[in-house]
Amino acid sequence: MQKRILIYGGSRGIGAALARRLHAAGHQLHLVGRDEAALAAVAAETGASFTAGNVEDPALFGRVAEAFAGPIDGLAYCPGTLNLRALQRLTPADFERDFRVHALGGALAVQAHLAALKESAGSSVVFFSSVAARQGFASHASVAMAKGAIEGLTLSLAAELAPRVRVNAIAPSLTVTPLTAALTSNEKMAEGLAQAHPLQRLGRADDVASLAAFLLGDEASWMTGQIIGVDGGRGSLRTKG
Repeated sequence: MQKRILIYGGSRGIGAALARRLHAAGHQLHLVGRDEAALAAVAAETGASFTAGNVEDPALFGRVAEAFAGPIDGLAYCPGTLNLRALQRLTPADFERDFRVHALGGALAVQAHLAALKESAGSSVVFFSSVAARQGFASHASVAMAKGAIEGLTLSLAAELAPRVRVNAIAPSLTVTPLTAALTSNEKMAEGLAQAHPLQRLGRADDVASLAAFLLGDEASWMTGQIIGVDGGRGSLRTKG
């Protein structure tokens, strides 16, 4: 059955990979992102409508609600930052921006579309955390703090919105996307980072998008309040002593 699904952060990376998967399954999409040209390209490829804007602007969410009116069966909130700095180099603005993009933006998105999500017979929200929210990595203080907030938001909304709206989150490890290009475009660095994972490779956008598509679908209809790792084993395994 065709679903109406909204993807924030749909212009590239995991959001774009998710849009392609959902389009292939026959769903109706609306995409949101900052880069209008990139957004338009993915929209043309997937038959989606779209709204260009920055999730740091609270007015964006109302504009999207007007542009994609009617029942919503699924909402994926994919925007991200990768602000990796030692604590002494982080400013209040760094912490505030990471929180706004990841956690506050996710909360405002659900708030803006809550009535539309409740109009659906069984809607689903998917957020994105990180392996760094539960495992300590140096220079991750700001992004890990924001992702930890996403996990708390996931659990709170899953409880509050049950049984009408399911809410889950995916916690990836390092995934090759335009956002992570500073870390993954150097072949030697990328190989070293891959070896830190038990499965000996970095993630691909479609590795994560495949689980997001599942969580948005009817096959996951008895899943809510879950934080699921898609991390090559990095979050839970140690293969060397």
